Amino acid sequence: MSDVYAPYFEAFPVWLRTLGEDVEELASLLDDASLGEEARESVAGGLNYLFKSLDLIPDGVEHLGYLDDCFVIRVAAELALQAGGDDASTEALRILGRLANDAELIHEFLGADASRLVTYVKTLRRGAARGRSVNDILTDDDTRREFVQDVKAFCQSYKNPGLPAEEKSLVKVKAFLDAKLPK
Repeated sequence: MSDVYAPYFEAFPVWLRTLGEDVEELASLLDDASLGEEARESVAGGLNYLFKSLDLIPDGVEHLGYLDDCFVIRVAAELALQAGGDDASTEALRILGRLANDAELIHEFLGADASRLVTYVKTLRRGAARGRSVNDILTDDDTRREFVQDVKAFCQSYKNPGLPAEEKSLVKVKAFLDAKLPK
């Protein structure tokens, strides 16, 4: 394995292992009144991505299928922190800050394509999955409760696929993202 990939093989397997916990923590922020609307939209959009039928990397792709979910929630947290960090609660800042700090490694990994991922994650604020828009999640209490239940069910059923420390795995991730991210 090349030293160039070493930081990614240290971080990405951890992100896959903690995906359920990270998602559950982010979901706890949906009702956090200390976050501004734009910040909550970023969080809801990132979480709603988990339920999109057409992921950037399909969930069934061995070892790689959930890495895009890890990337999306971290970029969503970064955007949320940028949008509403000034008045956020200490807990919200802790959660968003930890995930947003990880986003730096995604930017490094993707290089020039990182801006395409950020742009894509921003569009998730306007998207819908399973018939639920971000607006519905944030404005309708019943929809939000149902969504949070679905998030919790995802967290409970999620199984870490692991990530082999093979350069070809990371090459595949980049290839999927290059092909699927809007140009």
